[in-house]
Amino acid sequence: MIPINRRDFLRKSAAGLASLPALAAISCSTTPETTTAPVQPPMPAGPPLGIPVGLELYTVREQCAKDFEGTLKQVAAIGYKNVEVYDFYGKTAADVKKLLDDNGLKAPSGHWALAKLRKNLAKSIGDAKTLGCEYLIMPILDESERKTFDQYKRHVEFFNKVGAECKKAELQFGYHNHNFEFRKFGDTTAFDYLLTSLDPELVKIEMDCFWVIHAGQNPVAYFEKFPGRFPLLHIKDLKAGHEPTTEKDDKIGLFAEVGHGTIDWKRIFAAAPKGGLKYYFVEQDYCERPPLESIKISFDYLKTLSV
Repeated sequence: MIPINRRDFLRKSAAGLASLPALAAISCSTTPETTTAPVQPPMPAGPPLGIPVGLELYTVREQCAKDFEGTLKQVAAIGYKNVEVYDFYGKTAADVKKLLDDNGLKAPSGHWALAKLRKNLAKSIGDAKTLGCEYLIMPILDESERKTFDQYKRHVEFFNKVGAECKKAELQFGYHNHNFEFRKFGDTTAFDYLLTSLDPELVKIEMDCFWVIHAGQNPVAYFEKFPGRFPLLHIKDLKAGHEPTTEKDDKIGLFAEVGHGTIDWKRIFAAAPKGGLKYYFVEQDYCERPPLESIKISFDYLKTLSV
């Protein structure tokens, strides 16, 4: 028996242990390969497409009229980051911009009535620039301005001119629809006529998905037919039990908070990138709950909506 001193024993033991990983590797290499399905990461939470949830301030118009600054604070406290300006409530554009800044809000878009655009387009453009808007939107045609097809022809001519002036100021002009644009004139609708006649670079469409659906039409079909024309969306939900109509319909029982009506928002948002979506705004024309409560319900739904 050959004696082994303690130092030699430790040295040889260490060498033996060091060889184990190599042996294990050889052993594994002779084992038949098995395939394991890759673990899919969980779907990210909303908001849809990673775009911050916006609010059209028309929804809280009565609250803004009483306390504009306080209402903006409550809107921001809910979690909204973007708003679409509807009215200045007697303040200047610079005053409104300061209120927005003080509450961490941005206004990428605003609404200017047709009468204001006709009366003083330069001021409307200047106010939009002061607010930091990217989009200047004409929100609605009064009933007297949408009775005949000839009126729509004149609107197209004027809107293209407004769009050209906005482009000079590095703004994008747009038109916001309701359901009455889907009234037929001969073999077309006013909405289709606007889309085929307006300069697609000068005039975009802020699609109100609710009104498109209430008219019996499909927002997704329009995204596919006119890609890139719809950078802005209005989001509000439709209660069940209402027949499609192209007549203006403002019944208080018509509107629901987003996610609490009949509209398939996942499908709309999934297709919206083809339409050119950049911003969307919650808007609820009439609320059965207090409006600030309603806009929180809509926000809470959208902030977790995965598409």
